Formats: sequence, C-alpha cells, structure tokens
Amino acid sequence: MPLSAAFCRPLHPIKRLRDASLLIAVLWLAGCAGTPEMQTSDMMGSISEHQDLSIERVLVMNYARDALGIPYRYGGTTPSGMDCSGLTQASFLAAGIEIPRTSQQQFDGLERIDRARPGDLMFFGSGGSVGHVGIYMGNNQMIHAPGSGREVSIANLGNRYWRSHYRGAAAPAP
Repeated sequence: MPLSAAFCRPLHPIKRLRDASLLIAVLWLAGCAGTPEMQTSDMMGSISEHQDLSIERVLVMNYARDALGIPYRYGGTTPSGMDCSGLTQASFLAAGIEIPRTSQQQFDGLERIDRARPGDLMFFGSGGSVGHVGIYMGNNQMIHAPGSGREVSIANLGNRYWRSHYRGAAAPAP
C-alpha cells in the first residue's frame, strides 16, 4: 500500500482516543516544564545572618519602598505614576544602574539567576512572554506596580498566582 494511502485511512476509535490522550499528556508535561521553580536566598534562613547586601541593592530597595502608594500609570516612570517596569527601571537608576525599559526587555537583556536575593528582579508571565516584573524584598515579598486603578504595593510571593506565573529572576546589582 502506498504511504499516502496509509495516512488517509480512518483510525480505529480506540487508537484515536489513545493518541489524543497521549497528546494531552505530552502538552500538559510541556506546560509544567516551562515554569521554573521560584527560589529565594532567604528560604534557607535569615537574610542578615547569611549575606551582606551591596549598597546598590540597598539603594534599589529603598527607592522601591519610597515608591509605595504611587499610582499605576502605563508607561510611567515618575512619582506621578509608574508601571511595573518603570518602577524597576527607576529603582535601579537610583542606584546608578541602567536596565532596559520594559519587563520583556529586562527579562531578555539581563542574565538570569537561579535564586533571587533582596534587590533582584523577579519576572512573571504566561506562555513564552513576560508581562510583569517586581523587586524582591526578602521574606517572600516583592514590591511591584500591579496594574490600572492600583498603586505600587507589596505582594506576597506565596500566592499561587505568582508561583504559577513565575518566569525567572535577574540580578543587575552586585
């Protein structure tokens, strides 16, 4: 039988069901493989006892803390309004460190790390893209600009949403 004729024959219903089940299982596993596990340096103990933070990290975190309560504004980078990547860019600039403007550019342009320390960037998204970034503050918390109608605030990273949308971390500060 020619090869083309073999592909045109209808599949037996049980074989079709088995093939569909296998495809679903493979796609489910591929989706799970795409989400890295969120790891932070303070998961293993107190930050102050185990690590010294550079002055740049302290400056980044202080700027982010001072931004708490600033209203969200898409494309904003000033105290009158900020979006998530505007907050991170301004925070690092306060420490003399230039980083790209958007969360996707920051994710693509900065070297990723396995374990976030206070002062590092944490990225979130779905599929292959990143749409959100925040600054890890320690103790399973980050400061971020969450979206329209909200303001710069602290988020608990133990929340299921953050864990399931985590894409990675970067350390622009020494």
